[in-house]
Amino acid sequence: MFHDIPDEVSAVMTELEQRDEQDRGDGTAQIERLRQIPRETGQFLALLAASSPDGAWIEVGTSAGYSALWLSFACRIRSQQLVTYEFDGAKVQRAKKTFERAKVHDVVTLVEGDFLDHATEIRRVGFAFLDAEKDVYERCYELIVPQLVTGGVLVADNVISHAKDLATFVDRALADPRVDALVVPIGKGELVCRKR
Repeated sequence: MFHDIPDEVSAVMTELEQRDEQDRGDGTAQIERLRQIPRETGQFLALLAASSPDGAWIEVGTSAGYSALWLSFACRIRSQQLVTYEFDGAKVQRAKKTFERAKVHDVVTLVEGDFLDHATEIRRVGFAFLDAEKDVYERCYELIVPQLVTGGVLVADNVISHAKDLATFVDRALADPRVDALVVPIGKGELVCRKR
């Protein structure tokens, strides 16, 4: 999967990685930064998604589209579609450019708006990635988990890097009898939940 990255996708990913590194180093305000996952997390997500059961694939928090590019590889392997939600208008415009340049429109659909306003539209979810503002994690989790198919996977980012902010959320998921869950120390910390 990772050995066959198309040149146009690789070029866009490299640009986004460089921009993210620059933003983190030059004092760009947090709200304006891309705040994207590291490369190893992207690979991890693609592997998990490619192994997930049949069902819808969703991403909450598109930013500039970097994680969606990783998931697009798994989409092509599985003949799957990813629907990704972003409410920040500037990031929506950046993601549109990312997807256009990387030529992934056939497998990635960008929805402009708050996922919480669209959550009632999701059904039978096989894979979900949650990388939004941390104050909405619990609400998103409670909307997504009931829609996961048996064996469906939900991954939440930043659970180690934002351990204090997400402690209640993580404790809730780890104790949730609906899922098997653990924290994986890759990237900024991924909470991986599998629907029982």
